[in-house]
Amino acid sequence: MRVPVSWLTEHLGLGEAIEPQELVDAFIRIGIEVDDVQPLGQVTGPLVVGRVAEIEELTEFKKPIRFCRVEVGEEHAPELEEGDDPAAVRTRGIVCGATNFAEGDLVVVALPGAVLPGDFAIASRKTYGRISDGMICSARELGLGDEHNGILVLPPGTASPGDEARDLMGLGDTVLELTPTPDRGYALSIRGLARELSNALDVPFGDPGSFELPGAEGDAWPVHIEDTDGCKRFVLRRVTGLDASAPTPWWMRRRLMLSGIRSISLAVDVTNYVMLEVGHPLHAFDTGAVQGDLVVRKAKPGEKLTTLDDAVRELDPDDVIIADDSGVISLAGTMGGASTEITPESTDVLLEAAHWDPASISRTARRHKLFSEAAKRFERYTDPQLCAHAVERAARLLREYGDGSIQPGRTDEGGVEPLPAITMPINLPDRVAGVNYDRGVTVRRLGQIGCKVELNASDDGTALVTAAPPSWRGDLLQPADLVEEVLRLEGYDSIPSVLPAAPAGRGLTDTQRRRRAVSRALAEAGYVEVQPFPFISKSVWDAFGLAEDDVRRHTVRVRNPLEADKDQLATTLLPGLLETLQRNVSRGFKDLALYYIGQVVLPGAKPLPVPDLGVERRPTDEQLALLEASVPLQPTHVATVLTGERLRSGWWGKGEDATWADAVQAARTIAAASGIELTVAAADLPPWHPGRCAKLLVGDWPVGHAGELHPKVIEALGLPKRTVAMELDLDAIPLPDSRPAPRISAYPPVLLDVALVVDAGVPSADLAETLRGAAGDLLENIELFDTYTGSQIGEGKRSLAYKLRFRAPDRTLKVEEAIEAKDAAVAAAAERYGAELRA
Repeated sequence: MRVPVSWLTEHLGLGEAIEPQELVDAFIRIGIEVDDVQPLGQVTGPLVVGRVAEIEELTEFKKPIRFCRVEVGEEHAPELEEGDDPAAVRTRGIVCGATNFAEGDLVVVALPGAVLPGDFAIASRKTYGRISDGMICSARELGLGDEHNGILVLPPGTASPGDEARDLMGLGDTVLELTPTPDRGYALSIRGLARELSNALDVPFGDPGSFELPGAEGDAWPVHIEDTDGCKRFVLRRVTGLDASAPTPWWMRRRLMLSGIRSISLAVDVTNYVMLEVGHPLHAFDTGAVQGDLVVRKAKPGEKLTTLDDAVRELDPDDVIIADDSGVISLAGTMGGASTEITPESTDVLLEAAHWDPASISRTARRHKLFSEAAKRFERYTDPQLCAHAVERAARLLREYGDGSIQPGRTDEGGVEPLPAITMPINLPDRVAGVNYDRGVTVRRLGQIGCKVELNASDDGTALVTAAPPSWRGDLLQPADLVEEVLRLEGYDSIPSVLPAAPAGRGLTDTQRRRRAVSRALAEAGYVEVQPFPFISKSVWDAFGLAEDDVRRHTVRVRNPLEADKDQLATTLLPGLLETLQRNVSRGFKDLALYYIGQVVLPGAKPLPVPDLGVERRPTDEQLALLEASVPLQPTHVATVLTGERLRSGWWGKGEDATWADAVQAARTIAAASGIELTVAAADLPPWHPGRCAKLLVGDWPVGHAGELHPKVIEALGLPKRTVAMELDLDAIPLPDSRPAPRISAYPPVLLDVALVVDAGVPSADLAETLRGAAGDLLENIELFDTYTGSQIGEGKRSLAYKLRFRAPDRTLKVEEAIEAKDAAVAAAAERYGAELRA
C-alpha cells in the first residue's frame, strides 16, 4: 500500500515535525514491512500555476500538437515589446502534445530555468515551428505518480495564475510503500496505520472513523439479506441532487494519486478516498438504474454479470451477489456491475457498505481472477462496526463538494456479534519472551490496540487479564495473539537472543552425518551443488526413452503446480539436474560438474486413500498410522552430471574430457564417504548408453547407476555430447554398524603388475574381484591401469593390466611371498575366466 507521509501524520498528535525515516523505523519495529521510501521529485526553479487562455491546433503534423497561450501571472509574464498594450494580459506561448485540457483550465507550468525530476531542465526553445517558452506538466513529470495519460488539470478555484505551485503540489512530501502481513487487514488504511504509529511512537491518535452518527428516518432503500453467512451487515445511504460535473477537490485527487489510484469522478473518488482513509470499501450505485428492492444472495446457476471492467463473467453458485428485479447488479465485495455504474450524468447516488465473509470473497476473487482493492481488504476482514460511519463520511463529502443532499433514511440490515473475549495469565507475555516487563505493560499495550481490558484472578490466585478485542481486529482469537501484540509493541529487539546449551549425547544422526560427508566429499572432488526445480514435465520420460511400463513414469501429480507443464513430482533427480546443466551450458559454461542431494517420490502401485482428519481433536494412533501409510516413499538420492573437461587444459598441457568412468568414480567417492564399498557391473538402463552403463551394487543389492547418457537423450534434451551422469539411492546404502580406525602398516609394500588376456566380454571389475579373493589378506590394493585390444592378442580378446600392492601388517614382506600370492590370483583367474598371462 502506498501512503503519503503528510496524510499519515495528519491523524497523529506529533508535537514537532518528524522525519520519514523515523516513521519507517517505527513501522519496522512493530512488524510492518516497508518496501520503499519515495521522496517526491524535487523541482528547482520557477514552477507556477497557469491558466490556458488560447489553444491553436497545429494540424500540419502527424500527431496532435497544440500551441497554447498560457497566463502565468504578472510576475512571470514576458516583457513588453514595442507596440504591446500595457493593459492586455500577457501570456507565454507553450507547445504541448496533450489534448485533455481546454481553454480556461488551470495547469502547472514549468518556466525556463526550472529543473524537473530526472534532471530534466526546461528552457525556451523552438519546436514544431514555434517558440515554446516553458512546459505544461503532467503528474508523472512532477514526480507525483505514474499516471501519464495527459496534463495535470487543477479544479477551478484551486489557485490563481502565477501562484507558486511547489507547495500546492506538496512536492516536499514522501510516499511510503508498505506491506502489512495478511492477518492485519485493518493496516490497509490510513486509520489502521496511523493507529499503529501512535502505539509505536506513544503519541495521541485521532480516529477518522470515530464520530457521532446522526439519526435516520426509515430506510434509504429496501434490502433483503438471504445469504446471512456471506453477508452479516448491509448499510445504504442515499445522496440526491449531486452536481455530476463537480470536480474532485485537488487535495483529494492528490492523495489518491500518491496512493496509486486514478481520479475518475467525484462520486467514485469519494468512495476510493474513504476506503483508503478508514479501510472499509464502499460501492456507489446509480439509483436511477436500480430496479426494485436489493437482494443479497448466492448466485444461481447460469447467471452472468458484466462488471465495471466490461468483462462478462459467468457466476458460480458459491459467489455472493447483489441483485435487483433486473438480475445481478454487483459481485459482492469484489466489483460492481456495469448496469448500475456511476456515469457523468449520475445525480442520484446510493452508497453501500457491507461486512462480507472473508473466505467467500477470497474464493470469488481467485475464481474470477479479480483482485480488486475492495476484495483485497474484505478477504482480510474489515471492521463491521464501521459500515454506517463509512457511508456517512462519503455522503458528507458528496454534500460538501458536490452540492448533494443527504436523504433522511439509512438502511442498516443485519448485525455482527462482538468478538469473544480472551483470558490469559497476565504474565504470559513475560514467560513467552523470557523478559520481565515492567508492571502494567500488558494492560497498557492491549488497551492501545483497542481492547477492553479487565483484571481478575483464578481460583488458585493467578492474576488473569481478560481482553475483549476491538471490532477491527478479527485476527485476535487466542492468548497467543495477545502475547504477540504485547511483544510486538514492546519491540522484538528487546527480547534477548540466548543460544540454549546443547544437551549431552545429542547431535546429528548417522544419516545426517553421512549426508554431510557425501556432500563434502563431492565438493572436494570438484563438483558444485545445485538445487534444481523440484517438479518435472511428463514429456521428460519420452526424452529419456523410458518404456511405457517403466516404474519411473508412475509419479504423483501436483494439483496446483507453479508451472502448468511441470506438474509431477520427480521419481529421479536426473531431469532437474540435467535441466540445470543445459541452462548453464546455454549461458556459455562448457566444463561442468554438478551434484544434487534431494528426495524423490515413489508412489506405490495402488496408493492408499488419505484419511480426512478434523481439527476438533488430536488424531488417534490408528488415524496417524493410516496417514503415514498413505504418504508415498520419499528416499534421499544423490546424483551427479559432468560434461566437458574433467581436468582443465591450460599452459601446463592438454586436459582430459569427462567419460563414463568419471561417473563411476563419483559413485565410489560417495561410497568411500559412506564407509562402504561398491561393486560395479555392466547394465542396460535408459537414459544411459547401453554399452557405457554401470550398475552400482552394495553386496548383491543394486543402489544406483552411472555412465554416459544415450545420444538420443542428449539430442532430445539439448545437452553437450558425451554427457555423463550418476544417481544413487543414498537411503539404500546401509549405515556401517561400527567404523574401526584403519590399521596402517609401517612396513614397505611390494608392487607387482599383472596383465591378463581374457574374452572381451569379461567385466574388468569381476576379474579384479577374482584376483582380490585369491590373493589373500596380503593384497592391500588392486587397480586397473591399462586395457588393450588388437591383433597381437587375438580377435575377441582384450588385455587387462592391474597394479597389485602387497603388504604385511606385522613384518617386512618378502618378494617371494608376494609373487606366490600373485600366482595364486592368476591361477584363479585362469580357472574361472580362462585368463592367460600376456607375454
